[in-house]
Amino acid sequence: MDSVYITNETEIPYIMDGLVQFFMVTRTDGDGLITYANHNFLAASNWTPKRILGKSFWQMFSDNEEAQAQAHAIWSFISTGKPWFGTAEKLTRNDEPYYVKMTAIPTMNEEGSLDSVTFLELDITEDVELQKKLQHIAFIDFETGLMSRHKLETMVNEFIGENKHFSFVYISIDHYYTLKDLQSSDSEAVLIQEFTNRLKRFFQGDPIARIGVGQFVILTSFGEWFVQGFLEFLKEHPIYIENQSLPLSVSGGIVRYPEDQQTYTQLVKAALATTESITEQGGGRISSLSAQSHKVLNRRSIIDKKMLTALDHKNLQVVYQPKLDIASGKVLVYEALVRWEDKELGQISPDELIPIAEENGLINAIGAYVIEEAAKFAVTLMNEKPDIKISVNTSVREFSNSSEMKEKLTSILRETGCPANKIQLEITEKFAFQAEQERAIIRQMKELQDTGIRFILDDFGTGYASFRYMQNLPISKVKIDKIFIQSLLTMPKTRQLVEGMILFGKSMGLYVIAEGVETEEQFVALKEMGIDAVQGYYIGVPMKQSDIIQ
Repeated sequence: MDSVYITNETEIPYIMDGLVQFFMVTRTDGDGLITYANHNFLAASNWTPKRILGKSFWQMFSDNEEAQAQAHAIWSFISTGKPWFGTAEKLTRNDEPYYVKMTAIPTMNEEGSLDSVTFLELDITEDVELQKKLQHIAFIDFETGLMSRHKLETMVNEFIGENKHFSFVYISIDHYYTLKDLQSSDSEAVLIQEFTNRLKRFFQGDPIARIGVGQFVILTSFGEWFVQGFLEFLKEHPIYIENQSLPLSVSGGIVRYPEDQQTYTQLVKAALATTESITEQGGGRISSLSAQSHKVLNRRSIIDKKMLTALDHKNLQVVYQPKLDIASGKVLVYEALVRWEDKELGQISPDELIPIAEENGLINAIGAYVIEEAAKFAVTLMNEKPDIKISVNTSVREFSNSSEMKEKLTSILRETGCPANKIQLEITEKFAFQAEQERAIIRQMKELQDTGIRFILDDFGTGYASFRYMQNLPISKVKIDKIFIQSLLTMPKTRQLVEGMILFGKSMGLYVIAEGVETEEQFVALKEMGIDAVQGYYIGVPMKQSDIIQ
């Protein structure tokens, strides 16, 4: 057994050999005066036997208010006769902090008063210091020394908790990647550091975070007039790279708390939306959230909050828009579209609903609801209109988890009694692009195709156009986006482009659909070009099930 330092030899049996060997052990009397300490404790705390005995329990802690409050709380708890477990920060004899996992075991006398306390401690200083370093790394951007996104969120939430009024200023370096490509790696580092220095000099004392490669956020109490002065400050203090002045401009969005938005997420989204709007207009400006943008963001926030309730209460409605097959002159497919009519918000279209559902994670539940309604409707139509099929829009988020989408779909079809060949799934080019990167998505699509389900490529020509996914994905139809149909008769190049899309689709053995057809002239032109099917208000508006059956 370790050598121990005690005031009474009879106390040695109280400490078990194993505990003395592995733990830092001390013991106090009922008044908190130390009567015992083992070698492990003395080694960690730098106390000597002569100096430790007779010291109080409280003298092992820092004399600051917080540390003494913890010491008093521990002592008050064990004075009731209950053992205490937890982490504590203590001081060595040299006033250096160290951290322990502490178990305090009280012994009570016959009168029910505290007789003595045994403290078993494990030194966790290295673990705590490592945690602090990791936290520092997580909270600090290594390259600039500015706050990280994590620290920014923590600070904003603290400000909100304290009900502080502040402006959330989002600043992005315009055309950063173009500038980056023109510089060497060393020059790129100089650019970021010099830009950081200018932010610090202008926004002196204000918290600044780097949340992207060329994106920064400042929390300031100053108004828009001051923030916009940063643009002039950059002109007066240009950044030089290899003795040449860099043509640098920035775009920024200013959102106020609590006047504009009330949460960290809302502040980020609003400031980013404002900045992106300015960037699209050419950049080089810093502006506050516009009244219109404020209105749009508030509406999105309300939709987000109400969506789960609307889904639970089945306030969502599925309507169906016809697609006319040119060869037969009949409507052979109806596209299922989700609608939401709310007393406060009015009509909420899929274009509004779906992106928000993808953000808040409800897209899977909404997708399942629409597919189930579509399958039920397909079964209803089977006797009177056996040729009718129903197409349903789907999100890449719904396919992102292994075979979950396939299992969900097959389960719905089985429960509703709907044949798989009655359902078509519409995917976007963004979906197709991501599916190419994830083999699990392609596998699910091909397995669903084997059951009879067909896939339609929606929004064709608007985004991540690639001939590769015509080869790799099980696509049987493509739908030309309405943006091309709108200018079909007014722009000769658009007409040529649409003709090219139709020819390309047919060369690949694909069935080609045009959406957004609103006039007879558009319909006639597309028919002459050889389109297979058309969809739009000229053919029919979205209708309820009852209207279609009648």
